[in-house]
Amino acid sequence: MSETTDTTRTANQPAANGKTVNGKPGNGKQSNVEAPHGSPKGMDKAAPGTTKRIFGYIFQYKWHVAIVVLCILVGAAAQAGAALFLQALIDDYILPMVGVKNPDWAPLLRALTLMGCLYAAGTFCSWLWQWLIVTVEQGTLKKIRDDMFAHQQTLPIRYFDTNEHGDIMSRYTNDTDTLRQAISQSFPQMFSSAISALAALVSMLWLSVPVTIFVLVFAAILFAVVRAIVSRSGRYFVKQQMWIGDVNAFVEESVNGQKVIKVFNHEDATQNTFDEKNEELFKASAEANTWGNVTMPVVGNMGYILYILLAIVGGCMALAGVGNFGLSGAGTLTLGTLISLLTLSRSFVNPLGQVSMQFNMVMMALAGASRIFQLMDEKPEDDGGTVTLVNVELSEDGRTMTEVDHETGHWAWKREESDDGSRSLKAAQSLSPKAAEVARKAKEEAITSPDGRLTLLRGDVRFTDVTFGYNPDKPVLHDITWFAKPGQKIALVGATGAGKTTVTNLINRFYDIQEGMILYDGISVNGIRKPDLRHSLGIVLQDVNLFTGTVMDNIRYGRLDATDEECIAAAKLTNADSFIRMLSNGYQTVLEGDGSGLSQGQRQLISIARAAVADPPAMILDEATSSIDTRTEEVVQAGMDNLMKGRTVFVIAHRLSTVRNSDVIMVLDHGRIIERGSHDELIAQKGEYYQLYTGAVELE
Repeated sequence: MSETTDTTRTANQPAANGKTVNGKPGNGKQSNVEAPHGSPKGMDKAAPGTTKRIFGYIFQYKWHVAIVVLCILVGAAAQAGAALFLQALIDDYILPMVGVKNPDWAPLLRALTLMGCLYAAGTFCSWLWQWLIVTVEQGTLKKIRDDMFAHQQTLPIRYFDTNEHGDIMSRYTNDTDTLRQAISQSFPQMFSSAISALAALVSMLWLSVPVTIFVLVFAAILFAVVRAIVSRSGRYFVKQQMWIGDVNAFVEESVNGQKVIKVFNHEDATQNTFDEKNEELFKASAEANTWGNVTMPVVGNMGYILYILLAIVGGCMALAGVGNFGLSGAGTLTLGTLISLLTLSRSFVNPLGQVSMQFNMVMMALAGASRIFQLMDEKPEDDGGTVTLVNVELSEDGRTMTEVDHETGHWAWKREESDDGSRSLKAAQSLSPKAAEVARKAKEEAITSPDGRLTLLRGDVRFTDVTFGYNPDKPVLHDITWFAKPGQKIALVGATGAGKTTVTNLINRFYDIQEGMILYDGISVNGIRKPDLRHSLGIVLQDVNLFTGTVMDNIRYGRLDATDEECIAAAKLTNADSFIRMLSNGYQTVLEGDGSGLSQGQRQLISIARAAVADPPAMILDEATSSIDTRTEEVVQAGMDNLMKGRTVFVIAHRLSTVRNSDVIMVLDHGRIIERGSHDELIAQKGEYYQLYTGAVELE
């Protein structure tokens, strides 16, 4: 098979995937503008196991939690003890002194002092656990955010292409804030209320079993009412969290696209879409908080009703001398016992209301935590590669390699001990005979050490029978076969949606192919570890991303151990040095808001300098000069030509003037290579490239 002639395809049918954008299928990430009435992504209720996972984080502070629990127990016991003490205070100290001319106040003062100590102990324990819970709360959230962000770094590009960035950000802000409130307030308050109610119940049983039964019957009615309210509010709190994420996503999208909105006079339409989403958030929040806010008034008023009924019934029993019995013994219902029971009834009913009130907050926190754990449960980027990139020293013959642990300017792929270098050949046997032949030639031309474990990195890239779709059932590339020899400059041209960017996404394994094989120096890219593969590839994207920091920091982003001198040399190489020195603080000028103070061309120059300082063996330039004016482009192109010397370079370009000096130009159309050759060869053919270059047809 001839590798120089058999790669030409003919594309005479429309794309199989219908509408495409930048080579990606039209049914990928959906814009909020296209579907303003769509519901936000999320779940209708908290995922199973969410509570267990939250407490798994909380119990990392087990000693703090243990002290908090102990303080709550002591506080509840002090509160119940103080209520019980009212009986003795009235019956044993106050009533005996009534009518006495010269009473002995000492016993009463001692009793009041003891009661004051109980209240003081309860107050101190309440302060202590609320002080300790701050460490638990903030430490837990820090750990969750750390784990969430660490896991986010492992997610594939596909996840960020199919999820709104604002919704992802909302998980770090709104969802974690609801969880903070639950950890610092709801969980401990619910536990404290439950313990207080239990202590009050035991205390009431100690004083009077009949009165306790009366209170429990009333509490059962109260519980049924509260349960009906909470069941309604809980559903809406979950919806509220989902709509908050959707509104944040839309706002973030609108802020980023503000210029486009204004250029196309889309303010009213954007406002209408936002109003619709905000209206849904309003409805969910209003329903959730309406039902949530009525809980405490209902409980409070029913508690007052219980208090009045108990006072009437108990008063009648006390005046009539009706018998009473409790765990402490039998007798008549005294005034002191009745007052203690009235106090304990409030201590029993009020915590039930507090638990019900906090339950709404817990439901909202569980909804937020479910969204957090949903991100953390996303499947990380699958690697599967075992081949790594190492530094080597070359002997004079240019073939003998020795692995070293310092920079030498030469790189090699290193296989694991069990890999003899034949895996790619074996894998190619399952493909077509043509693919097997390409793999065999790649293996023969690769410079490999005698033991087969080291292969010199030269930038030999070969596609064979590659078919790929962002959705497997809708291919974007169809049976692509082509090659790039070491040091060649390969240009990919074609209309938007032809698959140019997709090709580069496959080289660095942002996506993995469904069929065929991609060979890099004779090694299947699927067998190379993704970090090492990407380390060998420098990339300059059409959309520039600059980070908050100095200009020097942004250039050094390409290689974190680069010196200031190397960063400046890279800027000079790409002709960015002159404008950088004219900034207020030169290379130490702080950039914010993605370099909002710079022109698009200046931002792109910094991006190109960032790729230059990385000094990779191969480069991908995805519309790298599209944002630079023609005059600046000529200057930059000269610097980039120096940068590209000795490297395999893949250039995606709409400006065909920038690819004239390419060694090979490939014309893509609907995911197929329809022409291949040098500029002069393609012009002589007077085919599609000739039509594009002369302006007979438009790239778009």
